[in-house]
Amino acid sequence: KELRSERDSLTGTQRPKPQNAITIAVSSRVLFNMDKEQQIYEQKGMEEYLKYQIEHETEPFGPGPAFPFVKALEAVNTRLRELYPESEELFDVVLMTNNHAHVGLRLINTINHHRLFIERFCMTGGNSPIGYLKAYHTNLYLSADPMKVREALEEGIAAATMFNPPEKRTEVSETQLRVAFDGDAVLFSDESERIYKAHGLDKFFEHEKAHENTLLDHGPLKGFLESLGKLQKKFYAKGQRMDCPIRTYLVTARSAASSGTRALKTLRSWGLDTDEALFLAGAPKGPMLEKIRPHIFFDDQMFHVEGAAELGTVAAHVPYGVAQKRPQKKLAVENAKDSSAAAK
Repeated sequence: KELRSERDSLTGTQRPKPQNAITIAVSSRVLFNMDKEQQIYEQKGMEEYLKYQIEHETEPFGPGPAFPFVKALEAVNTRLRELYPESEELFDVVLMTNNHAHVGLRLINTINHHRLFIERFCMTGGNSPIGYLKAYHTNLYLSADPMKVREALEEGIAAATMFNPPEKRTEVSETQLRVAFDGDAVLFSDESERIYKAHGLDKFFEHEKAHENTLLDHGPLKGFLESLGKLQKKFYAKGQRMDCPIRTYLVTARSAASSGTRALKTLRSWGLDTDEALFLAGAPKGPMLEKIRPHIFFDDQMFHVEGAAELGTVAAHVPYGVAQKRPQKKLAVENAKDSSAAAK
C-alpha cells in the first residue's frame, strides 16, 4: 500500500520515476526511534502494539540511526535540482516497513513533523518487502532486521543492518553527504578475505602480490558506490568538484604497500574511485571514522561496526561473505536478536 505525505502534496514536488532515481529504501525502525513501540509488541503482542500506535498517532517518533543520512540525501537533491531542474537523477527515499496500515497516520505525521520529503510508503503488513524492493529498482535497503537484509543481499540488492545510534553520536555535516565503505566483502567480493581466514596474513599478502593485476570481483555495495559516483560527476560537470555535496571514502584494513594496489586498480577498472582512501594495515577504524564523520559506514564485520559505534559513528553491517560464518562478539548476537521482531 502506498501513502502520500501531506508535505509533498502541498509543495507539488514531483518524484522521479523509480527507473531513473537512486532509490534508498529505509525501514521505519532505522529512520525513526521506535524502541518503546517495539517493546510493547514484544511484551504484549500485535493487538496492543497497534492500539498504542493509534492512540499516539499525533505524537511524532524521534530520529533513528538513518535519519541524518536521509536528511543529507535531501540536501544533495536540493543542490541537484538547482543545477538540473528537469533531471530525474535524484535520490528517492522509500519508507519500506512491514507495519500495518493502521500505523500509517503516525508515520505520515512524523514525516511532516520532521519536514522530510518522503512520498513513497510501502506498508507490507508483515509480508516480505523483497518484491517491492525489486519493483522500485532499489539501490540500497537499510533495515533493523538482519534476516530481511540477508534476504535482500541474496536477491542481489545492496543492503545493510542498522542498530540503535551511538549514545554520543558524532555530529555530521548537514550540507555534504559522506559515505564510508569497507573494501573486502562490501565493495569487493570476499575472495581475498577467504584466503586470509583460511591461511593467515602472510598467505594473504602473497596472494595479493601475485594477483595485483587480477581484478577483484564486485561486492554487494559496488552498485551503490557507482550510483554515488554518477551523481558526483553531475556536479563536476558544472565546475563544482571542490564544492561537491557528496564525498566517499574507502576505509580498509588492507595495507597500502602490500595489498592496496589491487583494490585501487579494481576501482579504476570499474571507472570508480573514492574521494579518500584509508589503508589502515589492521589498525582500528573507529578513530579514523571519528575524523571523517560519515553519515554511514558500511562493514561486513561486527567487530568494526561496534568499534565505529563506540566512537560515535553510525555504522551498518553488511552480512555478506566468509566473515559471517565465524562467531561474532556477543553484543552483535544480542543486537541481531533485538532487531529481528515484527515492527521493522
